[in-house]
Amino acid sequence: MNDISAIGTDLRADTSLLRTSSYVDGQWIEGHDGATFPVTDPATGQIVASVAKLTGADATTAVDAAARAFPSWAARLPQDRSHLLRNWFNLIVAHREELAQIMVVEQGKPLSEARGEIDYAASFVEFYAEESKRPNVEGVTSHLADAEVEVWREPAGVAALITPWNFPAAMLTRKAAAALAAGCTIVAHPSAETPLSALALAELAARAGLPAGVFNVVTGDAPEIVGPWTDDPRVRVLSFTGSTEIGRLLYRQSAKTVKRLVMELGGHAPVLVFADADLEVAVTETIKAKFATSGQDCLGANRIFVERPVYDAFCRRFTSATQNLSIGPGLEDRDIGPLMNEKAVAKQEEQVADALSKGATLACGGKRHPLGPLFYEPTVLTDVPADAEILHEETFGPVAAIVPFDTEEEALTRANDTEYGLVAYVHTQDPRRIYRASRALQFGMVAVNRTKVTGAPIPFGGMKQSGLGREGSRLGMEEFTEIKYVCRDWA
Repeated sequence: MNDISAIGTDLRADTSLLRTSSYVDGQWIEGHDGATFPVTDPATGQIVASVAKLTGADATTAVDAAARAFPSWAARLPQDRSHLLRNWFNLIVAHREELAQIMVVEQGKPLSEARGEIDYAASFVEFYAEESKRPNVEGVTSHLADAEVEVWREPAGVAALITPWNFPAAMLTRKAAAALAAGCTIVAHPSAETPLSALALAELAARAGLPAGVFNVVTGDAPEIVGPWTDDPRVRVLSFTGSTEIGRLLYRQSAKTVKRLVMELGGHAPVLVFADADLEVAVTETIKAKFATSGQDCLGANRIFVERPVYDAFCRRFTSATQNLSIGPGLEDRDIGPLMNEKAVAKQEEQVADALSKGATLACGGKRHPLGPLFYEPTVLTDVPADAEILHEETFGPVAAIVPFDTEEEALTRANDTEYGLVAYVHTQDPRRIYRASRALQFGMVAVNRTKVTGAPIPFGGMKQSGLGREGSRLGMEEFTEIKYVCRDWA
């Protein structure tokens, strides 16, 4: 199947972007004996494509190709790599609409959000096209009277990239562009639920002129594909975005080959709304933080703590705003789309039932929507007790839990009471409190009086069990390099 019209979109421009084969060593590869797996539209449940199901042997073949391509790719002038990345960026921008529509039918997010993700994805390619021209060679004052010393950064080797279903384009380009800019070759495994976006980006990378073996995408079952990569000593970097549970597993599996790991794992973001906050801004921004991508976002607001003097007013306004959110299939571009799968919906039901059984109040929502089995109503729970599961486990869906607090110390203590540390949101007008809270919060990113903080130039990542390393910024490229120290005799 290679016809976008067959998946129910109105796309008529470039149907060749819908690829269903894996891309290895510059070739489109089918599964052995025609093995495939289905990709379904979460809005309708219909199968939209049958994608090649590759094996562990194929995963090793991809590493073979990447390893062969590595020496020449690493040896290229930075300007050459920059030029090819710029070509890729231009093609992504030119095909924004097709890429967005492919994303909607496999992931379910509203069309405007999908377009925004394509813009976000392209921004990483553009950023690293520029950064690739500035590899860092650090001069160091010699500690030896008769020697000159330098510190070099060199590409690490083959990089394995494992990407999630919630941001199927941006999470690939954020990793791939940084690795390619550094001089690494890549083998990528997209989520089996959303492989079409990655394969479309591989098609554009091929058109951009990336040499065979430099950019490989292998589709299939994650354990079968990724297992050989964690075992393979030629894979020097493993970059993963996904759950903390799977991150721990990959950490253990990669130990035997002592890989460099870059991991963006779970989040359990707190929102702290103090009494002096601009309440209208706090409500508007918290709605964004909670319900973007239908709540299926590692940056999603999971625990909303509101100071008691404004608690009732915030709850009223937030509930009203939530009730005004529209629900529908992604191509209708509503505010809330379907969740990814039945497991995601069941988690919403379980957390809501648990919270209500322990004394929380249901302000709105709380059940599946008539549109279909994967649609869940935007839901607000107030007065959520401290022992409710929703305050301790990542929700990853459109359920908001709101809790009152009385003191700044209490709010900060409760916000930090989690194994996660990705992002925290703070709403206050007091500059001293902004400073205190930003220092005290044990999170890799802190957003003050706003929601959107991400972008190509910033170091994205978390503390504690929310991950290792950083993506984006110059640091993101450095994750794919090794440091070499050179000491040269003057004689």
